[in-house]
Amino acid sequence: MYRDNSLMPKEAVRLVVLGTLIQGGPLRYADLAGAVRHFLDRIMGPSLDLMGTSLEMLRYEGLIEALDGSGMEDNALLGPTGAGRAEFDTLMRANVRAPSADGLNKLVIALKLRFLHLLDVESQRDQIDNLVSLCETELARLGDLKRADVGGDGHFASWLELDIAQAEERLAWFQGLLARL
Repeated sequence: MYRDNSLMPKEAVRLVVLGTLIQGGPLRYADLAGAVRHFLDRIMGPSLDLMGTSLEMLRYEGLIEALDGSGMEDNALLGPTGAGRAEFDTLMRANVRAPSADGLNKLVIALKLRFLHLLDVESQRDQIDNLVSLCETELARLGDLKRADVGGDGHFASWLELDIAQAEERLAWFQGLLARL
């Protein structure tokens, strides 16, 4: 993890793998690899940062195990280990970084929302509360930029208004989710 206790790309991949197995049960090696690749590609697009983590490495580290067969060569049925479940819990509780251009932030938020129901209700509330705070910080940053009135000519001001409106909508959505828990 980064120093601020947020996920690095390889840890986001671990979260996809572990969450997919915990949520859906054991999967064949090829099916798991396909599901992970499909989700990551649709959220972030092709990314070299996300291609490095292999299922074999997670097996070697004791986070997933072959329930039959031995691995890729015989399309083994894979499931999470106890250590894998503990790692999932740790990764789900990681911080979310401020938005960035690399898309990792969007992936981490998507993963938290995809697997949030696998946590106890109090942990779910904590995670949503953290996302509310993240939105509030983002709105403060955008508001400060708007107040600075940079780039009076051109299309920047209207684009900034759109960005602020989207951030306000995300904040309201997260607050509504928090209220429903």
